[in-house]
Amino acid sequence: MTSAPLGDVAAGDKSIEHRAMGVACGAHALHDGYTDLIYVLLPIWQSEFGLSYAALGLMKTVFSGTLAGLQIPAGLLAERCGAAVVLAFGTALAGLGYCLAGFSASVPLLVAALFVSGLGASTQHPLASSLIANTFAGKRSLKALGTYNFAGDIGKMTLPAAASLLFVVLSWRHGVMLLGSLGVLAAVAIFAAMPRLAAITTASKQIAGTAAAGASRGYGFPLLLSIGVVDSATRMAFLTFLPFVLTSKGASLPTIGAALTLVFAGGAAGKLICAFIGARIGTVATVWLTETVTALGIVALLPLSLDAALVLLPVVGVALNGTSSVLYGSVPDLVAPAQRQRAFGIFYTGTIGAGAVSPALYGLLGDAVGIPVALTVVAAIVLVTLPLTVALRPALLRNA
Repeated sequence: MTSAPLGDVAAGDKSIEHRAMGVACGAHALHDGYTDLIYVLLPIWQSEFGLSYAALGLMKTVFSGTLAGLQIPAGLLAERCGAAVVLAFGTALAGLGYCLAGFSASVPLLVAALFVSGLGASTQHPLASSLIANTFAGKRSLKALGTYNFAGDIGKMTLPAAASLLFVVLSWRHGVMLLGSLGVLAAVAIFAAMPRLAAITTASKQIAGTAAAGASRGYGFPLLLSIGVVDSATRMAFLTFLPFVLTSKGASLPTIGAALTLVFAGGAAGKLICAFIGARIGTVATVWLTETVTALGIVALLPLSLDAALVLLPVVGVALNGTSSVLYGSVPDLVAPAQRQRAFGIFYTGTIGAGAVSPALYGLLGDAVGIPVALTVVAAIVLVTLPLTVALRPALLRNA
């Protein structure tokens, strides 16, 4: 399949839209699957290499830190070399990193393999997000970005599950190399299928003038990023404390695993559902709805029995993760189309970075005041997003 030439893209071209959606969702599912595949491998590596928990944590940090820290450079590189080239190359690197992990005979080589994979994975969020934003205009962009976010959660569920099955019939080394080879094959498909969009496509031009005006005022995107940072930080803090809350209610390890699955399943559905709600009632109203439900749900979990808490967790999951789709989907409304790759890189770097740092900070709070009080603080900080969203409303209205 040949790719559309630069700038030869028309709004409403279903073929282009389908290709863009397929590339973005496929890349998101594969890259997020690679990100969570590490959790399946950590116990295996601990056993084979005799690693401490600190060393295992460092391995995860190498991958996640590389992914988070290099998203902005990935966007800048795409401006020079083309998004299709950079995303395809990054996908190949992400897969090759796991292939190298399969060959690794020592810890330093394994760390190097994770760095290579994280380097490749850093390309996906800014480039695939901007591809969707530049292909779909207006409210359709929000719905499309919600679908794209949902695809990432599908990858998080399927690739680690596939790995667990593969490791029954293959050694972990051969299984990892097989899964890594998917990245190389996917890279070829991405390069062939990805539409070559101009910096401002016809679809983007429908909102280019007002978006550029909003960007020039300078406060809309920073406010949106601030909301995203608070949302991501509190989400990761809640997930860190949740197993301990359930343990205090008498939950066993299998029950805790099932509870987390309920949260993640609700979260995956929430990313899709809330994007469509946001397209109907707007970003401000949706964020107020999701963040209020999140705060109330967190507080409600504390006094509930274990059974009642398990019933509530999927609802909390929907609200907990649903906000992210609405926030990501609002980036195109506040940033000039030519700057979207950079903006998405900054946005994902800020939110992923906040999610990485917050568990340690809230953990210190938990040590000082106890988990129930710490979770109450988490719920209160969630509500900080509400006045920030009100302040964001004028910028969103100008670009509506």
